[in-house]
Amino acid sequence: MWLRPNLRHRIYLILTAIVLVTLSGGLFMVWYTYQMEDILTSITDHHLAAFQTAESLETALMNQKGFVSYYFLDGDTEWLRQLGIYRQIFNERLKKAHDLASTEQERQAILQIETEYRQYIDGKDRVIDFHKTGNQPASEKLHQSVRKHFFRILDLCEHYKSIYAENIKNAKKSSHERARESRFIAWTAIIIEICLAVLLAFLLANHILGPIRQLTLEANREGKNAQTNNEIKALSRSVYGLIENADQAQSELIKSREHLLQAEKLALVGKLAAGMAHSIRNPFTSVKMRLFSLGRSLELSDYQKEDFDVISEEIRHIDTVVQNFLEFSRPPKLKMQRISPSTVVDLSIQLLEHRLKSYDVTVKVVRKKPLPMIQADPEQLKEVLVNLVVNACEAMEKGGLIVIQEEITRTDTGKNAVVIRVRDNGPGIPESTLDKILHPFFTTKEEGTGLGLSIAARIVEEHNGTLDATSREGGGATFIITLPIKGS
Repeated sequence: MWLRPNLRHRIYLILTAIVLVTLSGGLFMVWYTYQMEDILTSITDHHLAAFQTAESLETALMNQKGFVSYYFLDGDTEWLRQLGIYRQIFNERLKKAHDLASTEQERQAILQIETEYRQYIDGKDRVIDFHKTGNQPASEKLHQSVRKHFFRILDLCEHYKSIYAENIKNAKKSSHERARESRFIAWTAIIIEICLAVLLAFLLANHILGPIRQLTLEANREGKNAQTNNEIKALSRSVYGLIENADQAQSELIKSREHLLQAEKLALVGKLAAGMAHSIRNPFTSVKMRLFSLGRSLELSDYQKEDFDVISEEIRHIDTVVQNFLEFSRPPKLKMQRISPSTVVDLSIQLLEHRLKSYDVTVKVVRKKPLPMIQADPEQLKEVLVNLVVNACEAMEKGGLIVIQEEITRTDTGKNAVVIRVRDNGPGIPESTLDKILHPFFTTKEEGTGLGLSIAARIVEEHNGTLDATSREGGGATFIITLPIKGS
């Protein structure tokens, strides 16, 4: 891992290097400011002060010479007093020069100035004394000798100044060298940071942004988000789209699996029904005919007649079961025609009139006006309504109310459709079984085949409609037939 770091580690290393370079540059600049402060302090507090002291020595010396000359000219003793003041100033500056001296060369230069100055003032005092006594020849002769000490002191002061001038020059040169080094280090740090930034940008562009862009294009094959400049947002939308597509594909896969299971069941039912049509139905047809003949010719007691009716009813039930299997496995082809569903509702109620009376069930039709004409097979729709009404009667057992409500609605696609609601006030359908009642072979009846509602749902689907069920346990059930109005 350390020999071939992954992308995250490489980015961390580059960022760490940038931080270290920046921090090092900052620390170096702080150090450089302290160095420059030391240099400036050395120049201003030491070298420049010593240089100024050397100049003040020269000034004090020149003033002393001038005051002596003035005294020789007019003999005013005030000049001698001024001479004493500037001698004191010279000594003070000399003492300060001693304090500022930090090298042996500086101390030797100051010592030479001090020695020469002592000899100078001694000679100068003797010259003044000769002048006071009127010994002019001796004064002039000694004055020539003293003058040499004066120029010697000036030369020594210049030498002393040159020492500090050189020190100032060296300090200035040192500051320039450090400034050049600092600039070199700063430029080096800038170049390194630029290189690291370019490397980081290269990694981000080629290993992060590039793959993200490519992944966005691959994830969004429809090209809806291809023009956006925000790859992350586009990728997010594409990923959400993929998640939705995956969810939709999973839902479709579940539906396909259910359809496949139903197809397998239908295939099995088809084979079973084909065999039953010949093996069971034909013999039972013959049995029914013989029973009908015997019923007309035999004289039966009430007990025998009851047994006879039970046998006939059970044979009819078996024939109905076989008929349901045949209809489910080989549904008849729809015979489409223009008809109002309201007409089918009325025909279904008329057909079930006697059965409704036997169940003691009342049917109420809620209709503002007849439904518009649609393309449908009236016989097949009638079978759907009959199935739903009979199931409601059986669910309510004895007594109850069935409300058939007709209306026109608008679907989610914006098209008009007719809606027929069949609602009863029976016990309702448990929530656990509500989503299964339209599946083939699912039934809660002891003698049911579980095909009635599935056949009804298939007939409605063949009309491009839907059959839905809603229920509240203990509050009845409602079956909703929705059929499209063609051309709306």
